[in-house]
Amino acid sequence: MSVDVVVSEAELAEMVEQVWMSYLDPEGVDPLIATGDSTQLCEVHSSVSITGSWSGHVVYATSTTAARRAAAAFLAMEPDEVSEEDLTDVLGELANIVGGNVKAMLPPGALLSLPQVVLAPEATTKYPAAERVTGLYGVWGGEPVSISMWQSRADVKKEGGE
Repeated sequence: MSVDVVVSEAELAEMVEQVWMSYLDPEGVDPLIATGDSTQLCEVHSSVSITGSWSGHVVYATSTTAARRAAAAFLAMEPDEVSEEDLTDVLGELANIVGGNVKAMLPPGALLSLPQVVLAPEATTKYPAAERVTGLYGVWGGEPVSISMWQSRADVKKEGGE
């Protein structure tokens, strides 16, 4: 049985800041600026699922432009050198890093999936059996970026007859 989320918005923000400083903005000149806008639209979504002591998803979502910039920073390349494969690899790795940090804060027994990356509009990425429990929403270089946690809803499984 899944426990309630034990990672606060402040803890998630601290994890993301550490990732940002380590991989995307080591000089501290272009930080992620929190806006709190959970309605911003993103075209690139990477996620990892967590099962066991807590069940849900950690989702990293951004615009294609910000995803390309992140891949370039992560791989020490120019944005125009980034291939689609580079973009998906890096975005999956960013979701994996944040998801691993979240998993470390959960009770023992949590397992982390391999990352999934979707290059499509926001409307195509849904978690119908989960609800958003926390998130960090902001802009990076004027482009939307969000990192959110979605907890599986046991009541949805019961209603579906499973």
